[in-house]
Amino acid sequence: MNVLVVGANGQIGKLLVEQLVQEGKHQVTAMIRKPEQAAALKEIGANVVMGDLEGSVDDLAQAMKDQNAIVFTAGSGGSTGPDKTLLIDLDGAVKTMEAAEQQGISRYILVSAYGADQRDKWPDEIKPYYVAKHYADRALFASELNYTIIRPGGLKNESGTGQVAVGTDLKPGSIARKDVARVIAASLQEEKTYRRAFDLIAGNDSVQDALSTL
Repeated sequence: MNVLVVGANGQIGKLLVEQLVQEGKHQVTAMIRKPEQAAALKEIGANVVMGDLEGSVDDLAQAMKDQNAIVFTAGSGGSTGPDKTLLIDLDGAVKTMEAAEQQGISRYILVSAYGADQRDKWPDEIKPYYVAKHYADRALFASELNYTIIRPGGLKNESGTGQVAVGTDLKPGSIARKDVARVIAASLQEEKTYRRAFDLIAGNDSVQDALSTL
């Protein structure tokens, strides 16, 4: 497939681009906002396209031309305020859903957050972030897209083990960003993940074995 990674310059996004290029199963395009981000992603082996999540749906749809699947890994980051969280993590995500539908792209994977579906689990200090993730998830549920929503636990910058746990009633936990990338890559064509939302933390099963239990 031709896979477009939205947020490709982010931590998970860049790891995912590397993962997909190394696997060699798909043609990978990295969507970025700043031209200076292009060289490093091209060096990895990805194509690059410009796209701004604060721009128009039509422009985003143009950036998605000839793609077969969209992976949304973008985020406003911890250094911004609730306004950017609203514009990127919620409205930016929804715009890419609308753009994908406009282009006739069915497959769409969204990286959400552990507990985004349960308001009683939202920490007060970052509640706007969880509100954004919650309603982006709901917009995707309501769409016609063949979605997968992945809700990772606390994110760590480690190499990962390739051993994970997935489900809808997992206890709180953490996971290496590299393992999140592995799960996204494996989910692209894993039918058990189609039109499913699940939590993701470090566990005891291989990625493929874990996904097969969904």
